[in-house]
Amino acid sequence: MSNQNFEEKIALPYAEALIAHAQSLNILDQYKSELSSMLLILSESKDLQAFLLNPLNSNLSKKEVLKKLFENQFDSFIMNFLLVLVDRRRIFFLSTIIEKYLKITYLLESITIVELYSAVDLNEEQQIALIDKIKLMTCSNEIKLVAKNDSNLIGGFIIKIGSKIIDASLRGKLNKISLYLNAN
Repeated sequence: MSNQNFEEKIALPYAEALIAHAQSLNILDQYKSELSSMLLILSESKDLQAFLLNPLNSNLSKKEVLKKLFENQFDSFIMNFLLVLVDRRRIFFLSTIIEKYLKITYLLESITIVELYSAVDLNEEQQIALIDKIKLMTCSNEIKLVAKNDSNLIGGFIIKIGSKIIDASLRGKLNKISLYLNAN
């Protein structure tokens, strides 16, 4: 079993517990917003990640740091959830748990997550046109476009929708031509 599957297997029940609690209080969007900002903080702070992942740091010191950083910013249930993760030595799965939570809520809201890799940034008009075409293809109510730059593409773009990949990049076309020429 790969490490990613292992992480996802452990993270899923925690994410589902958060969703069940949020649904019971009808605050799914609030938790989605708070957890998204927490994920952003974690991704931007390598020092915080290193501190939380370090097994030499005591659970008490991890809890104190989390309380100082997040106590007034996030719902008390989410704070307690973080402290439980520390107690159960599962805090290093926090990013995966949040990502699972977000994916499940997007599914519940019929939002399709689309990853867009392009050599250059698309302007707003291009993004809207792309989103409209993807809505038609996927029959989704809403599309969440996650745009990332990849200068290795040379030109064009790659779209990932779940397990489907649409490669309209110059690099992809050159690779196809190369394969065709090598086959002949």
